[in-house]
Amino acid sequence: MRRSLLLAAGLLACLPAFPVLADYPDKPITLVVPFAAGGPTDKVARDLAEALRKPLGGTVIIDNVAGAGGTMGANKVAKAAPDGYTLLLHHIGIASAPSLYRTLPYKTLDDFEYLGMVNEVPMTVIGRANLPANNFAELSKWLEANKDKVNLAHAGVGSASHLCGLLFQSALKLNMTTVPYKGTAPAMNDLLGGQVDVMCDQTTNTTGQIESGKVKAYAVTTPRRLPNGPLAKLPTADESGLKGFNVSVWHGVYAPKGTPKAVVDKVNAALRVALNDADFHKRQEALGAVIITDARTTPAEHKKFVEAEINKLGPVIKAAGQYAD
Repeated sequence: MRRSLLLAAGLLACLPAFPVLADYPDKPITLVVPFAAGGPTDKVARDLAEALRKPLGGTVIIDNVAGAGGTMGANKVAKAAPDGYTLLLHHIGIASAPSLYRTLPYKTLDDFEYLGMVNEVPMTVIGRANLPANNFAELSKWLEANKDKVNLAHAGVGSASHLCGLLFQSALKLNMTTVPYKGTAPAMNDLLGGQVDVMCDQTTNTTGQIESGKVKAYAVTTPRRLPNGPLAKLPTADESGLKGFNVSVWHGVYAPKGTPKAVVDKVNAALRVALNDADFHKRQEALGAVIITDARTTPAEHKKFVEAEINKLGPVIKAAGQYAD
């Protein structure tokens, strides 16, 4: 009897600490959003949570863990139990953080299971309404002539507008005076008021202002023009002369490292079904987002893409010397 008990104990010790149950998920899944409620990433997360409910067969609840440019929420997930019940929705900031922050409490490529990409949100290059330039070619000339006094606004270090601004300056080979704000709203307010000159931000934040004529729109930052919507006629930066310029705010889903493959596979399968959900498409199109339909919806290609983004953003951030604490 004693020998049997010891054998049983040994077998139990060999089992994974977080076994995969056949009925996973049997309780709500928490999707951590590393930004405040009400922002663009939060909206994507809430739309995705609804679209995932049916294919996953369970409830997905949102947990907003804002702070430190998204790194607090990401760290919470990196340190969570790898049982499939704590996931992360993050944007391009997960790829910029390794270069922006001198120290990170997690390793971006090592401490997560990559589950798949969700969408891409185009960026737009905009300027104050009374800027003399009326198209991208004129803007480029005006920026060159006034480079010592141009103010480029962004929503804070690590924000999408900050990264787009850095890449924009690098592509133009110009150094402008960057003006950081605590969020998109105050940055946009000062652009509307003429206190700053230009900004590069996502369509979710700029479309309304462009439509109303309160700002001048010069280009969209995707390789091709937007297929529909109010910005469909806006030229790309590439066709306007900034060859190869391509910046978008993309979102992906992650789990703690060590999450069992069966869980990774199930969440990925559910994600791919959700990305084809008609209601999800409709809600995302209203934000100006483009749903990912290529191989980046797979874990392996998602991770390869993020690694490439880290390598692309790293040199630009380091050359600018704009680090976060």
